[in-house]
Amino acid sequence: MSKSIIQTDNAPQAIGTYSQAVKAGTTVYLSGQIPLVPETMEMISDDFEAQTRRVFDNVKAVCEAAGGSMNDVVKLNIYMLDLAHFTQVNEIMSGYFNQPYPARAAIGVKALPKGAQIEIDGIMELPE
Repeated sequence: MSKSIIQTDNAPQAIGTYSQAVKAGTTVYLSGQIPLVPETMEMISDDFEAQTRRVFDNVKAVCEAAGGSMNDVVKLNIYMLDLAHFTQVNEIMSGYFNQPYPARAAIGVKALPKGAQIEIDGIMELPE
């Protein structure tokens, strides 16, 4: 099975020893995205809704660079500093996905890179 690295300028560049995504066969493993604006590599704002939309936009850009779409995502992990935002994430997420929705976990964490309030990673299965 071949492995290829997915990279796009439409999502933040990796800030460590990882790739934005790795494709193995028809499966794409999406690295965690935080609410950095790709052009500036700065946090979009302190507002949770703005951060969440930016993270989903970053994930979408990587999905598209891999040759897929958000609806090809089969699993998401959503990390939040405050699980009280769970309902807000659901509302925002519904604007990025069509049913059936991917499998998902929502996990409360103590801290995220660069002071982000939310981070999302996932797995995408491309159509054959």
